[in-house]
Amino acid sequence: MTIAEEIKHIDEQEKRIRFSSFTPDLAFEIGTAIRAEALRRGVAVAIDIRAFGQILFHCAMAGTAPDNERWIERKIAVVTRFHRSSFLVGRKLAAAGTTIDEKSFVSPFEFSPHGGCFPIRLTDGGVIGTATVSGLPQEEDHDLVTSVLERFVQTQQDSADKNGA
Repeated sequence: MTIAEEIKHIDEQEKRIRFSSFTPDLAFEIGTAIRAEALRRGVAVAIDIRAFGQILFHCAMAGTAPDNERWIERKIAVVTRFHRSSFLVGRKLAAAGTTIDEKSFVSPFEFSPHGGCFPIRLTDGGVIGTATVSGLPQEEDHDLVTSVLERFVQTQQDSADKNGA
């Protein structure tokens, strides 16, 4: 996939992955589902789900390192500032041939535009939190978090369709 195709794909994901509602219990379910998916894939990651100004789920699987926590914080900083996924921000920077410090005047020691952090966005509002994975190559971090988020959004939509029918 070219960078332009990646950007279009991630942009479409951001339009699709929006929650009708979000609660601390849902954050826990998503976090445990990401962990289960990582186990199924045979990979080790650190996972962080935040919303409403709180850490609602955090888990570091065996095989991760303290450095993964730092990556999580730096990816979250990107999503919190730009309200876009960390992977999308990074791919747009790559396409423009620039870096986050050159383009946005922020420190790469505090902001990491690498895949793995995705905005938790409501259908009727803006970004209320983040879902983050660290421990794999950036494309795989992004895929792990978005594949699970898409399942939960689809479940919400199916439930709304069933209740509204």
